Amino acid sequence: MTQIEITFLGTTAGVPTKYRNHASVYLRYQSENEFFYLFDCGEGTQRQIFSAGLNFMRISDIFISHWHADHFAGLLGLMQTMNLEHREKPLNIFGPEATKFVNILRSLGYSRLNYHVHTHDVDFESKEISTLLEENEFIVQSIPAKHSIPAAAFAFVEKDRVKIDKDKITNLGLPPRGKIYKDAKEKGHLTFRGRKILLEEISAVEKGKKVVYSGDTLPTKNMIKLAEGADLLIHDSTFFSEDFSEDEGYKHANFADVLKIAEEANVKEVILTHISRRYQDTSELKEKIADRKNVRIAKDFMKVVL
Repeated sequence: MTQIEITFLGTTAGVPTKYRNHASVYLRYQSENEFFYLFDCGEGTQRQIFSAGLNFMRISDIFISHWHADHFAGLLGLMQTMNLEHREKPLNIFGPEATKFVNILRSLGYSRLNYHVHTHDVDFESKEISTLLEENEFIVQSIPAKHSIPAAAFAFVEKDRVKIDKDKITNLGLPPRGKIYKDAKEKGHLTFRGRKILLEEISAVEKGKKVVYSGDTLPTKNMIKLAEGADLLIHDSTFFSEDFSEDEGYKHANFADVLKIAEEANVKEVILTHISRRYQDTSELKEKIADRKNVRIAKDFMKVVL
């Protein structure tokens, strides 16, 4: 059985508050192996990691949605602390214009990193979904978002899993276990006592889980495309009123925008984050989602398991 564990390290918008740190989401994927990823890294992220009891040294890849300070300013400190803790394995950093901005960060101060940092520039102009990395059991994808500067949204997509159906193999008189089933998954069939049996006759497909993270964005068709069928959509909901418009320079989504995206994309659950500091009293926000069972408001150190 696989598990995706998501910890919200920061849930505020541009200005932090007493209770909300700058944007960052920590994702741990557990199957036969474990993988650790960070989506955005606002100021103070490494302290949030310590406070949450998480392991920052195991992070292999960091995905930066855009280069506004509330989404990346924690990178410098995190990279330096990894260095002080004698990190040896490479660190991958993905984002729009990642090479440009990571090189600037690395040039600051006199410290020299003793591990490799690999940068990966992410598309921020097209309407296509890109695959950024692929493991045996999942992929991480991106698509351009619409903000005031180059931006991207990300999706962690678990691959569908083919599982041998015990009832089906029993009905066909096949053994309860054995190497033949591993061979069947590789070849698409097995041969038992001279009889060829197709994989679909003895298996069922377990749909992979999908988590989407928007970063900062206005509502777009790109977000609907990336979020299609997601188990969880973590979306910018800076404002809970429709009074804020793009014309006024607010390049963010509001509550109504996110609900529309979730509905059109057939999303199972939505968590609203990047909450403006104007909403100090969350009771007002909770009232807005009271009748929506699949919508939650993020808070720092919230943990979600899929």
